Amino acid sequence: MHKRPLGRTGLTVSPLILGGNVFGWTADEPTSFKVLDAFADAGFNAIDTADAYSTWHTGNTGGESETIIGKWMKARKNRDKIVIITKVGSEMGPGRKGLKPAYIEDAVDHSLRRLQVDTIDLYLSHWPDPDTPYEETLGAYQRLLAKGKIKSVGASNLDAAQLKASLDIAHKHKLPRYDVLQPEYNLYDRSSFEGPLQALCIAEDIGVITYFALAKGFLSGKYRSEADLKQSARGEGIGKYLNARGHRILKALDDVAKHRDAKPAEVALAWLMAQPGVTAPIASATSIDQMQSLAKAAHLKLGKDDLTALTAAGD
Repeated sequence: MHKRPLGRTGLTVSPLILGGNVFGWTADEPTSFKVLDAFADAGFNAIDTADAYSTWHTGNTGGESETIIGKWMKARKNRDKIVIITKVGSEMGPGRKGLKPAYIEDAVDHSLRRLQVDTIDLYLSHWPDPDTPYEETLGAYQRLLAKGKIKSVGASNLDAAQLKASLDIAHKHKLPRYDVLQPEYNLYDRSSFEGPLQALCIAEDIGVITYFALAKGFLSGKYRSEADLKQSARGEGIGKYLNARGHRILKALDDVAKHRDAKPAEVALAWLMAQPGVTAPIASATSIDQMQSLAKAAHLKLGKDDLTALTAAGD
């Protein structure tokens, strides 16, 4: 499978990254192993997770996803073939959150142990931390890079002004910069990335890996009415998409999917892969069938007319 360079990190990733948020949540360990095996067999190489996945699930405390991924890599002896992306900063318990240097330098060791690795390929600041100056956070990453605990750094959920400020600080103080951005971006949710943030990422050669690539599952076409929202644990967050614009986007996806003999989700992901500045979208799977569909998306080439129709449906 063709790999894409991830900004200036020196890493190359498949055109679609597997989301690890479901491991230990809607996919138990045996199911996660099956999905991960199908992922590797299809030629993909990058997995995105976070230390906080999945604290929101009853009985979990965080670290469940990293633990499953670590066990899988050890069992399959394939660490050298996998690009591991994880994050720090989301709440892991009382007093355990944010981007203070002492917390980052402690949290990374926990992630390394759970993942059973010596180094993390890409370490991301999960959320902005208004209480911690960029120079302190980037200074902590500089020390982790020097120790070999991480290979590169990035950030999730920054807007254009925040990303620019972090880049300016990195340049001024000769600190490592955020070389990768992970924004929310999909065919429906476009306003937070398109425009100044997208232009900045392109100008600065920043890799972009997008989350909620299928709008929490809405763009799969599985949810078309209020009644459909009861189909899964994720249904609760999808109601906001059930409006005129959402249905217009679903129709455009249906039309292109029929023309291309593909599924709506595959078309939605292929649209993302074709957007300027996007390195790879992140999508999760809880079954082998879903994983096989993701594999098809990575090979689906949309025509100019397809891309235009899809974009216009969400304008």
